[in-house]
Amino acid sequence: MMYISANKERCEILAAYMVENSATVRTVASKFSVSKSTVHKDVTKNLKNVNPSLYEEVKKVLEKNKEEPNMKRTFCLLLALML
Repeated sequence: MMYISANKERCEILAAYMVENSATVRTVASKFSVSKSTVHKDVTKNLKNVNPSLYEEVKKVLEKNKEEPNMKRTFCLLLALML
């Protein structure tokens, strides 16, 4: 598990967990007992300066997580139209 390390900054720890588990901001916040705002700020603002390559990976996870509710909504709308 990459996310357990005393030498990493919090933003790297949160981001590594997010990437390894394809976790949402809410899931990471709950796991590490921090607020969703803290997670979001750490992985979108702070991480960019600390670890740019990990930041790019996190962006992909955030985009995927952002798209999933839209896909579910679209599916429900299509299903409702079929009935």
